[in-house]
Amino acid sequence: MRCPFCGNIDTQVKDSRPAEDHVSIRRRRFCPACGGRFTTYERVQLRDLVVIKSNGRREDFDRDKLERSIRIALQKRPVEPERIDQMISGIVRRLESLGETDIPSKTIGEIVMETLARIDTVAYVRFASVYKNFQAADDFDKFVSELRPDVAPEE
Repeated sequence: MRCPFCGNIDTQVKDSRPAEDHVSIRRRRFCPACGGRFTTYERVQLRDLVVIKSNGRREDFDRDKLERSIRIALQKRPVEPERIDQMISGIVRRLESLGETDIPSKTIGEIVMETLARIDTVAYVRFASVYKNFQAADDFDKFVSELRPDVAPEE
């Protein structure tokens, strides 16, 4: 593991233990070159996933990118950080268990929206506004009205 402070590639593991989520290993590392200490996390990866973008471009799946987008949608919402981590791990496991290495970005977006809808409707609408590329307030209005089909429109 390369030292983030000096770039030395010869770092030492000082301590390893399961992380709080129990799906990763937390390692405390030490760099003998600069004396820096840092933490890394190691997760099981069933297969290397490739995301197929809507324009056909391919890129490696990035768990951190998924996590950032979900955390932005859930910003200032009453959802515990542990619950968010569990949700992200569940989404990644679901993607890996699809049996395919090439996954359309649309599939990832749909899985995230489905998961957010069960956890927090505000975060669901936030994520959908970016995912579905809302351009005007009418887009929000239409989407939210679809969430409440049992409410009759006011006249």
